[in-house]
Amino acid sequence: MTMVISKQIFVSGTVQGVFFREGTRQMAGELMLSGYVRNLRDGRVEVCVAGDETSIQSLIKWLKIGPKLAKVTTIKVLEMEISSDLLLQQKKGRFDIWPTA
Repeated sequence: MTMVISKQIFVSGTVQGVFFREGTRQMAGELMLSGYVRNLRDGRVEVCVAGDETSIQSLIKWLKIGPKLAKVTTIKVLEMEISSDLLLQQKKGRFDIWPTA
C-alpha cells in the first residue's frame, strides 16, 4: 500500500485567466491525485493535493510550467497534514476546482 501524503502549493505569475485551474484538475486526475485548486484574490493559484509522493512530484513538475498561456514565476510547496477536506476528496477520489478565496 502506498503512503498518502499531502502538500499545499502556491503558484505565482500569470496563472489566472489562462486555464490553469482546469489544466491542474486534468493533470491531477491523470495522476490519480485528490484535492482541489482555486484562485486566490492576490493573483496566485493554490493547490492542495493528496496522493503518493511520485505522483505529487509529477504534478509539481507540471505546475512549474502550467498550461500554454501561463507564465509561472514562482512556486512554493509546503508540507501539510491531511485536512478533513482533503480526506473527503481522497475518499471520493476527486480533484475539484474550488471558488476563489
